[in-house]
Amino acid sequence: MNKSPSEDAPRRQLTLFDTTCIIVGIIIGAGIYRSSPEIARLTPNTLLLLGLWLLGGLLSLLGALCYAELATAYPKAGGDYVYLTKALGRKVGFLFAWCQLWIVRPGSIGAMAYAFAEYANYVWPQAKGDAAGYVLAAYAAGSIVILSAVNIVGVREGKWTQNILTTVKVLGLAAIVVIGLLSTGPAEAASEPAPAEFSLSHFGLAMIFVLFVFGGWNEMAYVGAELKNPRKNILRALLLGTIAVALIYVLVNLAFVNALGLAGARRPTAAADVLAFALGDWAGKAVSILICVSALGAVNGQILTGARIYYAFGSEHTLYAWLGRWNARTGTPVTSLLIQGAITLALVLWFGLGHSGFESMVIFTTPGFWVFLALVGASLIVLRFRRPNDERPYRVPGYPVTPIIFCMSSLFMVYASLDYAVRNGSWEAFWSIAILLAGIALCLVDPKPREECRSRERDG
Repeated sequence: MNKSPSEDAPRRQLTLFDTTCIIVGIIIGAGIYRSSPEIARLTPNTLLLLGLWLLGGLLSLLGALCYAELATAYPKAGGDYVYLTKALGRKVGFLFAWCQLWIVRPGSIGAMAYAFAEYANYVWPQAKGDAAGYVLAAYAAGSIVILSAVNIVGVREGKWTQNILTTVKVLGLAAIVVIGLLSTGPAEAASEPAPAEFSLSHFGLAMIFVLFVFGGWNEMAYVGAELKNPRKNILRALLLGTIAVALIYVLVNLAFVNALGLAGARRPTAAADVLAFALGDWAGKAVSILICVSALGAVNGQILTGARIYYAFGSEHTLYAWLGRWNARTGTPVTSLLIQGAITLALVLWFGLGHSGFESMVIFTTPGFWVFLALVGASLIVLRFRRPNDERPYRVPGYPVTPIIFCMSSLFMVYASLDYAVRNGSWEAFWSIAILLAGIALCLVDPKPREECRSRERDG
């Protein structure tokens, strides 16, 4: 059944700039500041360090090319959910939405919310002693509540919030890059010794950090139904966003190494140290404010895009139809935004109190995220085979090698994340596996779609 433009459904109101800001804003969170020193500690020289960042950018670009074909062929709200359902069936689509609802999306939002909380507490110190965990949880929960409310008010408010936060964070990173590249900092220090070796385990752990920081380039697919001129702008937004972020990350690390030496770049305060040469002692707070803005941009972008997954899921599954309601007045999936916010707040309190909220959230999300990313890459090949007559305004170059490389790299990340979890006894990863098993049980009793849903699946 076709809907008129006045009915409760997504409207095409996002421009190329809006969508590029969503991609860049989600990717560039606080991860670049937290993960860069960790990656530098794992690498014995600058060349390898930059090579890891370039490899992360290349793999992300290959993934973006695969997504460009899927998103231009099926520019509907829901992104990965739509592709997985069409290619691999309703049960796989159900499991993806389940994983996003309970694991990946709230974990990713929660991780960035805790990054915001940690640096907000540095700027406005409130956390002391035994109360520290409660104060950080309050900061994190407050950011989620406020930004969820902004997105509930309307997509226009959500996108303008995203545009402003993204612009500020990119300008701040540009300042760090310029100061770092022009700096004549201290000679190489010996305070942080180089690692004795660089094994496969080191490589896997380094790529976990690298690709976590690159995570988010696929988020544009979730708002495909709201993008103006999707045939052209989907590809442009994916390529512009991914290439811009890769360039920014390489330049940031070059700035760290140029200003501080490789040993200095391994310090957790590398960004503040770079600015301290030019701006003085208050640089630490200046960088902390910038990191707060970066983290808020990532939280807002993921809130905006994540709710679109549950909207698409609810539109196709009868028992969850309440998630598939679109509010015509605000132009947003209000119910999905409320449910997403509630689950995220619950996880923030569960993992954050008494633990390191940021690390716990990252560990919790990693296995499920990479499993389904590999399946999305496989979906491109399946859809080419099963639905060869579907219109594809863009076709990924180097097919089938490009999607195969993308799938293999994603599966390697699954291995690396599980290896890390086993070696470090990370119980958070086992919680996510238990939730996935519950999703498998529920998808087995998911009722068949209504006739109109089956017709929509056949017709694409």
